[in-house]
Amino acid sequence: MFERFTKEAREVVAGAVEQAEAAGAKRVDAEHLLLSLLDREGSRGSFALVALGFAEHKESVRRALEETRRRAGLSQAETDALAGLGIDVTDIVARVEEAHGAGSMAPGGLAEDRKSGHRPFGKGAKDVLAAALRAAATRRDRRIGDEHILLALTLRPGVPAEVLADHGVTYDSLTRVLYGAGEATAG
Repeated sequence: MFERFTKEAREVVAGAVEQAEAAGAKRVDAEHLLLSLLDREGSRGSFALVALGFAEHKESVRRALEETRRRAGLSQAETDALAGLGIDVTDIVARVEEAHGAGSMAPGGLAEDRKSGHRPFGKGAKDVLAAALRAAATRRDRRIGDEHILLALTLRPGVPAEVLADHGVTYDSLTRVLYGAGEATAG
């Protein structure tokens, strides 16, 4: 599949691996793909994010993803649902971190030392990359670009889609910016 990726899409994947390594994650997940996309410039995906006014929200997105990681990967919707049942996730995180250290609830825990430095791709990242292939095929695009990875992130239920939507980036708004179909307005 990677032979169909554009240079920009390959750089997003490589950047996701770097993001996972920097975070000490055992595996590359969908959140790392989003963080890598945030660092892009001069590509179709980055153009779409700028057109939607997303550029000024990059730090807010990074903070939201970090907070999600601290909550063991629970989305805000899941956290709110648990609160409705009387479960205070923030309190649980604080107690666990008090006993075991900051970030101890992060999905996958901290990475072990690996001689190869290799980080496998988690199910979420694999699902996003497969969805990017489908997004390109649906549009009859011959190559998979970083814009297809971005579109896939908005389609897959989970934290990246929630964080993007919270900042006005949805599948519909991206489609309008990337392929026409009306005015380019956020969310």
